[in-house]
Amino acid sequence: MGTIRDFKYKKIKKFLTKKEVELLTIYSIIKHRANSDSFDTPLGLSNNLDTMYYGDAVMESVMLGKQNVIEKETGLKLLPTYAFWRMYTYAANLPKHRDRSACEISVTVMLGSDGTEWPISMNGVKVNLKPGDAVVYLGCEVKHGREDFKGDWQSQLFMHYVDKNGKYTEWEGDKRSIYGTTKRTRK
Repeated sequence: MGTIRDFKYKKIKKFLTKKEVELLTIYSIIKHRANSDSFDTPLGLSNNLDTMYYGDAVMESVMLGKQNVIEKETGLKLLPTYAFWRMYTYAANLPKHRDRSACEISVTVMLGSDGTEWPISMNGVKVNLKPGDAVVYLGCEVKHGREDFKGDWQSQLFMHYVDKNGKYTEWEGDKRSIYGTTKRTRK
């Protein structure tokens, strides 16, 4: 079968169950509506109305709980680094980029949306995701991004890992002592 190094990225249909999609979508909508201070615009995102939470305990629980599935899909033993989720809103975009070392193996999961399709480009190939679908990819190698969002909202979960036998193992936990926090405590 090989490993993800052979195929670079792949779509995983129904990565989340219907119940997981429902729960995580409701959670992200509630957090977005209650957000007063977690507006983040890295990479030149054009819309400062997007909500983003790094180290969210619920989403990092999903990352830890789904690690075995990602290991099976990639053919690699992995170390989790971090998760975050973002509620994208009208006119948001994601310039094409490659990820940092803590994102050697990245997973983008579509939680829910207003129904507007918004494909992610993987090395120039557009990949559409439905709620619960994911795409796993080599985050440091595969150039990925999105064009301007034309819908009202879309919630995405991002989970990141490194190869347990690879060159980025120092990024385990994204240099934090515990998951579900934002503070880096290890060098």
